[in-house]
Amino acid sequence: MNLKSRGELDLLHGTIADKLLLIALPLAATAFLQQLFNAADVAVVGRFVGEGAMAAVGGNAPVVALLVNFFVGVSLGTNVVISQYIGQRNYDGARRAVRTSVLFALCCGVAFSLLAELAAPWVLSLLSVPDEILGMALTYLRIYFLALPFIFLYNFEAAIFRAKGDTRTPLLVLSLSGGVNVLLNLFFVLALGMTVEGVALATLTASALSATALFFLLLRSRSEVRLDLREARFDPPVLRQVLQIGLPAGVQSAVFSVANICIQSAVNSLGTTVIAASSAAFNVEVFSYYILNSFGQAITTIVGQNYGAGDLARCRRTLRIGLVIDAACTVASCALILAFVSPLLSLFNDNPDVVRIGAIRVRYVLASYLFSIFNDAFSGYMRAFGRSVVPAAVTLVCIVGVRITWVYGVFPLRRTFGCLMLVYPISLALTAAAIVGCFFLFRRKYGF
Repeated sequence: MNLKSRGELDLLHGTIADKLLLIALPLAATAFLQQLFNAADVAVVGRFVGEGAMAAVGGNAPVVALLVNFFVGVSLGTNVVISQYIGQRNYDGARRAVRTSVLFALCCGVAFSLLAELAAPWVLSLLSVPDEILGMALTYLRIYFLALPFIFLYNFEAAIFRAKGDTRTPLLVLSLSGGVNVLLNLFFVLALGMTVEGVALATLTASALSATALFFLLLRSRSEVRLDLREARFDPPVLRQVLQIGLPAGVQSAVFSVANICIQSAVNSLGTTVIAASSAAFNVEVFSYYILNSFGQAITTIVGQNYGAGDLARCRRTLRIGLVIDAACTVASCALILAFVSPLLSLFNDNPDVVRIGAIRVRYVLASYLFSIFNDAFSGYMRAFGRSVVPAAVTLVCIVGVRITWVYGVFPLRRTFGCLMLVYPISLALTAAAIVGCFFLFRRKYGF
């Protein structure tokens, strides 16, 4: 295996399977740790404060996921553009993309934070949050929104490191900040007697730590992605490239959460126990999703560099090998979660009803991930060629259309949690069929 200095991978030569794993597994671990910020919040308040506080924090999960998924999606534009520049050995272009991306992340993070603070009450009204937990939910959300500039910046910085094959550095930084988050959760809640505001402050502190650490590492880097504050300015052509790829990817990632907000509204109508159960289940099942999604991002990174270098045959091999490894890892992770679903759910709340209802959601959602393998892999491949709009449009129509239709058309006819959860495999199966079909049409037309 060909390795560059400082742990960077040579993605243009040698075997592919090991490089997919070396990119995807740290990516999955990084996503795990990010999710642990919210999971730790839910677990601490669920175990030490109560079911109501757990529902207040967990009921915000679709909103948190919407913002984070959008940021991650937009940052893929940075990943693709820098990967292509590195593949072309255009290091000046790579550095221009770095400084443009960092400035964009800072400006948009602040703007999103201000807008989100103003919209917080309306968001909770849209989610139909029960009155008994509304005050706690609003407190948590307002403090969490202060962390958005740091979350946005971290994701763009991590995309910069991934573009050059370095997934280790973002993982190490997030491991440190994740540990701080858990310790602060326990300190604020157990030592200071705080409730939802304590876990929100812990998340804010940890997010600031991770973003700041990567920022200083970029300043001190001697590689092609070095950040020089003396050259800190927007490069309009590069920003346009980043947004042409990143915005559709961000929309594609966010529409899942938009549709899930509708589902969460239906979940909230079933009562506090169901909200708590769904929240616990989400924090269990999502770890399997991060595994399959990490391979989609790994495919984007490797194909992006090889497309920049003009090696289309290696791009196609990456997709084929990525699909096989992704399927194997996803099935294994789903089987592991299903084997221990009750003990895992009990970590968040040991109420038997919470565990029983949560297990229903886990089973339905994990079944749907078999279709998500194809969605993420083929979308990631097309995105590496700069074709982001079609996967985003397909996702918008299939995911949002089907889930909204189900929530407002089917669910009212049979108001059970199982009926509501059935929307996940149905919507993702239709999306997978549409995206794979688009891939073959584009391959015939453009030859990739």
